[in-house]
Amino acid sequence: MNLLSGRGTLIRARALEASTLLEIDRANLRHMMQTDAALGEIFLKAFVLRRVFLISNSVGDAVLIGSREFLARNGQPHSYLDVEVDPDVQTVLDQFEIPIADIPVLICRGTVALRNPSNSEVAACLGLNAGIDQADVSDVVVVGAGPSGLAAAVYGASEGLKVLVLEKNAPGGQAGSSSRIENYLGFPMGISGEELSNRAFVQAGKFGAHIAIAQSAMGLKSNLPPYTVELEGGGSVRGQRVIIAAGSRYRRLDLPNLSQLEGVGVYYSAAHVEATVCRDQEVAVVGGGNSAGQAAVFLAGTAKHVYLVVRGPCLAKTMSRYLISRIEANPRITLMAWTTIEALEGGTHLKRVRLHNTKTGANETRDIQHVFMMTGADPNTEWLRGSLTLDAKGFIKTGAEVQDGWPLHRPPYLLETSLPGVFAVGDIRSESVKRVASAVGEGSMVVQFVHKVLAE
Repeated sequence: MNLLSGRGTLIRARALEASTLLEIDRANLRHMMQTDAALGEIFLKAFVLRRVFLISNSVGDAVLIGSREFLARNGQPHSYLDVEVDPDVQTVLDQFEIPIADIPVLICRGTVALRNPSNSEVAACLGLNAGIDQADVSDVVVVGAGPSGLAAAVYGASEGLKVLVLEKNAPGGQAGSSSRIENYLGFPMGISGEELSNRAFVQAGKFGAHIAIAQSAMGLKSNLPPYTVELEGGGSVRGQRVIIAAGSRYRRLDLPNLSQLEGVGVYYSAAHVEATVCRDQEVAVVGGGNSAGQAAVFLAGTAKHVYLVVRGPCLAKTMSRYLISRIEANPRITLMAWTTIEALEGGTHLKRVRLHNTKTGANETRDIQHVFMMTGADPNTEWLRGSLTLDAKGFIKTGAEVQDGWPLHRPPYLLETSLPGVFAVGDIRSESVKRVASAVGEGSMVVQFVHKVLAE
């Protein structure tokens, strides 16, 4: 897997008897996988199964103490030491002279210890990015590796475009944090957002797309191609065309100690890592949309009890019917309507939650140590203000919505923004349908428009 993405190797092997070795470099391996279907399938199966083995057996070149969301979401094999229960934690901390206050800690290759590192520092230490040549110009730069961005990468790279994808956190976006997606075409048994994202990530790498992790876009410059995307922390990349698939982010509740409890009791995703942490304990899921419903149903399989906290009277207007039926039928899930979280109590970890019923005015405190926030979303467009036309809620206008003031003789394409050659797809686009299938459809559709613009 690392050979496809250009990252450093995780393991070494030694032959136990006389052997013959065939060395294949990255470029030739990719060519072989793209042109020979049978060999390509053998390699992909082997690579995926090896990565699954490494992750499931905690084999890798990193040891993590503390929050593990970034590494888990990026499918990075590592050893994990639980601060609360692992007896070896203090020994490791003492060896590196690390106080508890500096957790989370990442130890790379047994030599470098990063204390409370940023995602970009983690990515650099582990070699998650093969490096970006800032003098290079891609055919298309895709900002965001959610379902729409990954679809654009797969279809663009498979059609011969030189594609660079910038992702702030991990492939999959909000969909990647979904515990189980059951209304996506072709998966009657459902599929987790993480698995769907990982498959798309492998597909994009197979066709030659370059996906840079922990690279956050901070600005869009130039009114003519090649366009420049400025990066957080300095530097920039250039592309003849740009596809903006930066999606949206969950709204954060206005609570004074929220930030200090994030990752230690407050979470914004509900996948297998989080389910393991809160096994046999009471948890709260905040939100009334499909993501909240999927999280509640998934967590009910391992948690002692799940409280689904919603501001309104019911779920009918915001959640798919199949999820509502499952919630109503599950004795481990309690719907708390007309309810908000008024306070979070705890120091280094969440201990209790104070709830407020807006209809009756009653308050109650529960010993809940795990809260999953899924409270609606805002578009990630702050970095685009002044560059593109946005609607009143901050979503990007496209197509017919940007005809006024359009600078070219031809009309804008369906997914084209107010800047010719810059497109928006997925949740970040005004009037988009907030579904995984719709995002994937837009990501695949936009490639044909990119080809048309490149041919102009």
